[in-house]
Amino acid sequence: MIARVRALFTKKESTTESVDLNEATREVIALSLSELQRNQVMLRAELVSDLPHVTGDRVQLQQVILNLLRNASDAMSGVDDRPRQLLIRTEREGGDRVRVTVRDAGVASGLRPWTGCSMRSTRQERRHGYRVVCQPLDSREHHGRLWVEQNDGPGATFAFSIPGEPSLRRGSGNRWKAR
Repeated sequence: MIARVRALFTKKESTTESVDLNEATREVIALSLSELQRNQVMLRAELVSDLPHVTGDRVQLQQVILNLLRNASDAMSGVDDRPRQLLIRTEREGGDRVRVTVRDAGVASGLRPWTGCSMRSTRQERRHGYRVVCQPLDSREHHGRLWVEQNDGPGATFAFSIPGEPSLRRGSGNRWKAR
């Protein structure tokens, strides 16, 4: 895990592998927990147990998740009139895609809903703490998409989805077999 954490903060060649997004998300949560506690953010994780693996660069995907968690925490830094709640969820989306959702209770008034990845954010989005760098999702390895929506109540929800691998089941020994 230490090597993976170090890789999050260093530039290295992209490595495509089978990635368990639940495990990758748990590692990012573990890395972020002390900062979230310091910022008085209550984190709830809802990770679907039968989530298919995805093919991609684990470190790049973790960087996107880390960015979304930090953005959500930053967006709630000025919130004093309600709990600073953050929800991170993994789930199946449609037939073969996997979705990661980060929902906060921050200040999102004036946030424009959008779909697609962008290396830039508008001045309005930066003013509310939402800075999204999602180049890894746009890459050839991930075929991902990212979107944001303002919540019905306070805050915003950022989500990304990428294709999952075909269903796998554990075979005898340590080999994986397609269903």
